Amino acid sequence: MIRHWLLARSTRAGTMFPVEVTFLSALLIGFVGSSHCIGMCGGVVGMLTVSEAGEDDLRGPGASLARVIAYNVGRISSYVAAGLLIGGLGGGVFDLLPQATARGLGALLSALFLIALGLYLGGWWPLLAILERQGARLWRVIEPLGRRLLPVRSLPQALMLGLVWGWLPCGLVYSALAWSLASSSAEQGALLMLGFGLGTLPVLVLLGTLGSAVKRFSQLRLVRQSAGAVLIVVGMFGLVTLLTGQSQHPYRHADTGHLACLSTFSDHA
Repeated sequence: MIRHWLLARSTRAGTMFPVEVTFLSALLIGFVGSSHCIGMCGGVVGMLTVSEAGEDDLRGPGASLARVIAYNVGRISSYVAAGLLIGGLGGGVFDLLPQATARGLGALLSALFLIALGLYLGGWWPLLAILERQGARLWRVIEPLGRRLLPVRSLPQALMLGLVWGWLPCGLVYSALAWSLASSSAEQGALLMLGFGLGTLPVLVLLGTLGSAVKRFSQLRLVRQSAGAVLIVVGMFGLVTLLTGQSQHPYRHADTGHLACLSTFSDHA
């Protein structure tokens, strides 16, 4: 029954679903949700700003910024690698299904994870915390590798630390990986995670330069709930569009549907 329903929606909606996440929308979603990153990566970024000069002989504010950027390059590289793996896995799974059914399931998954992420960021329903607890099992194996890199005294160390910390259990990252899975393509999955990672970059770089002021702002309930509400609206838009099978111009809606809502938030952030 579900298969026939998705097939019918695909036939009415066209060759692509309007809830599919594009690179630009992944970028903006990463930016909107990046307040969560401060809680997950803030401690590490703080250590990077106070690390002493080492073999690269970097000193002063410029040294802190360079280490923060190197760390984030490593972190985003891990996101891209994960997107490559998960996107490829999605491609293998969805290839076993009829194309229309696979697209419908991917679109449904993307919309539901957007809504779940919004509820999680807003503090209304910690569903993604369950996934974080499951991911903690793998993290217990990886985390000691990161500790060996502390304190960070060089750019290569900061880069390697980012590569390790990119696998930290995080509901925000898991949501982005769900979009990579739904893309059913290793290349597209990697591209989405690149966009998502770049979207989180500005806030974490500001955290490395402005420190506690950025952290206090991100922890405001209004900020987190506003970010969560934006993502819920975007997810609901996609879900309603999927349920009604509307949109005869799916590529146009894929861009304007997500981006209109997210651009509105970023303009006022």
